[in-house]
Amino acid sequence: MNGAFRDVRIGRTTADLQAQPDGSQVLRVREPLGTYPDTLMERLDHWAEVAPDRLFVAQRDATGQWRRFSYRQTREVVRKLAQALLDRGLSSERPVAILSGNSIEHLLLGLAAMYVGIPYAPISPAYSLISTDYGKLRHIIELLTPGLLLVEKGDDFAAAVNAVAPSVETWAMDPGQQSMTAFDALLATTVTEAVDEAHAQVTPDTIAKFLFTSGSTGMPKGVINTNRMLCSNQEMLVSLMEFMRDEPPVLVDWLPWNHTFGGNHNVGIVLYNGGSLYIDDGKPVPGQIEKTLANLREIAPTVYFNVPKGFELLAAELDADESLRRFFFSKLKLMFFAGAGLAQHVWDKLDELAQETIGSKVGMLTGLGATETAPSALFASLEESQSGVIGLPAHGVDIKLVPNGGKLECRVRGPNVMPGYWRQPDITARCFDEDGFYCLGDAAKFIDPENPQRGLRFDGRISEDFKLDTGTWVSVGPLRAKIIAEGAPLVQDVVIAGLDRPFVSVLIFPDREQCRQLAGLGKDAALTEVLDSEPVRSRVRALLQQLVDTSTGSSNCVRRAILLAEPPKLDAHEITDKGSINQRAVLENRAERVADLYSKTPTDAVIRLD
Repeated sequence: MNGAFRDVRIGRTTADLQAQPDGSQVLRVREPLGTYPDTLMERLDHWAEVAPDRLFVAQRDATGQWRRFSYRQTREVVRKLAQALLDRGLSSERPVAILSGNSIEHLLLGLAAMYVGIPYAPISPAYSLISTDYGKLRHIIELLTPGLLLVEKGDDFAAAVNAVAPSVETWAMDPGQQSMTAFDALLATTVTEAVDEAHAQVTPDTIAKFLFTSGSTGMPKGVINTNRMLCSNQEMLVSLMEFMRDEPPVLVDWLPWNHTFGGNHNVGIVLYNGGSLYIDDGKPVPGQIEKTLANLREIAPTVYFNVPKGFELLAAELDADESLRRFFFSKLKLMFFAGAGLAQHVWDKLDELAQETIGSKVGMLTGLGATETAPSALFASLEESQSGVIGLPAHGVDIKLVPNGGKLECRVRGPNVMPGYWRQPDITARCFDEDGFYCLGDAAKFIDPENPQRGLRFDGRISEDFKLDTGTWVSVGPLRAKIIAEGAPLVQDVVIAGLDRPFVSVLIFPDREQCRQLAGLGKDAALTEVLDSEPVRSRVRALLQQLVDTSTGSSNCVRRAILLAEPPKLDAHEITDKGSINQRAVLENRAERVADLYSKTPTDAVIRLD
């Protein structure tokens, strides 16, 4: 959609592309990265002195009122908690582990740990509250060897804590019936000179936190996040979003802090630039987005971040509610999504609504990053920004493009890149090349090969795994094996679809003879007739229901399927000479069938539960 953007200062860059002797290319921008502080907590000290009464963080309490902490109040509490951590002899060998979700207490404790050089690890609450065997939580605890745990409600987390860390001291915001230390009791701690002494010893290479990958392809890995990584990445961000230097950002944000987008990118933007964070207690799902809408009716953000599914739901609400729309766009300078691709019709609707409301579009930025890059590595310009465009390297970042299987594999080097995975040197070594570039596992291609200045477009994962539009990873290998096993003998092989889509669907290569027997139509019946028969379709529908009933989340909940009459083609690279399916080739060659799976009005070929 054409139209001018709201007038905001967005940094512009000029790129250079250098060919390397090994056939790779290195892309970097000419503009140098600006200076940045040695530690992120220097920014807390700065804002507590420069703007002591400015709101730093707010969260609704049980009555629906906002609990508010200014920068001065935040630093006072952080120093008390930091003393309590020092009193317990915590260190990188015995760090802090936070098992609960976003909260003021979570934030204060994390800042306190960083203030005195003690790493902390925010861990997905699902590992404690949803998991039944606590396998991933146990793995993380054994890897970390924490000296302290923080939970929200002691009664909710007691089973997980007792299963994986019964001897570790645990603080609770609400101990309930458990013998846990009440968080509020720590606020009476007397601060000594030890806090200032420890604070002065924190360096750019001091570990600030550990962030654990999702573990979709195995057990989670602990990504080391140093102060250098966090501070350099924030300077990269403000070099792009220059308006934040002049106007402290206001965020209304739900994104979880155990992920790098919420915990590093968004919280960091607020702290680095002296902004205000309103912790959103909603989620981009029906039944919970109402809380987000209530917050957005009261607080007008200046920058808004979400996953594609969140923007999709929000666009519909903005379209239906003029007063919400006017308030939402009233101060908004920029939007940004991550985790997956944003559907073009959603993007167009947001542009249309902004133009109707304020007379101009609000820029939507795109880019690429990872937990291992703190997270941002590339950004698109507003002019080039669209779903799938990842743009040019951030200031101070080098992107190496290495030919790999017909694609260009992206590798990253810069001050924002991790030193490695915690206590996993072998895995770390495999993730870096001989020139010190971190191997992202993503592929890219130039928007215009004749004009690299326009930047790059995302070209898929080097591996087969992908994300839904909610940002949830789908682990293809295990899911494929499960479907084949549970669909036996009817299912011969299967291809998983769902990249940037709201749910998982499948293309099934059926066992023809088994289908023919089940259909009961005789040996002379055409295969299309066999596959269209009610007994066969009912069996596939039952398989889908079984997968839904046994799923642990959207990553392995399959809602639609198509039975393919045409077998995989060797010449089209759909099947290798060893007989294995090339998932990428099948999805590309049968794009019309994939489109049918996700159509609002699918053909009769689609077997579905919805």
